[in-house]
Amino acid sequence: MHQTVAALKTLLLEKSVRTGTFTLASGKQSDLYIDCRVTAMDPFGANLIGELGWHALRSKIHSSHLGIDAIGGMTLGADPISLAIGMTSARSHPSEALQVFTVRKEPKGHGRGRQIEGNFHSGNTVIVVDDVITTGGSTLKAIDVIESEGGKVAFALVLVDREEGGRQAIEARGIPVICLFTRSTLLEE
Repeated sequence: MHQTVAALKTLLLEKSVRTGTFTLASGKQSDLYIDCRVTAMDPFGANLIGELGWHALRSKIHSSHLGIDAIGGMTLGADPISLAIGMTSARSHPSEALQVFTVRKEPKGHGRGRQIEGNFHSGNTVIVVDDVITTGGSTLKAIDVIESEGGKVAFALVLVDREEGGRQAIEARGIPVICLFTRSTLLEE
């Protein structure tokens, strides 16, 4: 697993991490921009995220004796991560395979008018996913939508925690957070 962590870290640093001056989705200024979508949509990156994410989730699911139905989060950042982990779960442990869903930023304006698309049903116990957390705002919004549609969030999985209070905000809601990387672990030499 150490080789998978190292390979994913290398790919994230190569494809997704930029330094300079940036305005984040939260409106805050930062010297670091992390666009995990570039890595998560790379076929090698998706495979690494699937392996590492499924390993971390499966450990948490088993140690906490949880029954998990599905995995998903706010579009677009969570989508490739959720799908990669769902595919890995189906390939490596078919009896434990996770269904995948996505949360729209707003309810769909036509058709069934849904805000959650994919394989989600009221009553499901799910894992909420985000690519990067800063304040935790988009993850908390996804949690609100999931709960309003009858889902129960067991815990959250985040690819990168910027270590700016987002994890604490999510955990203050009683939802444990698993981070594959933090700003510190990603940038350490």
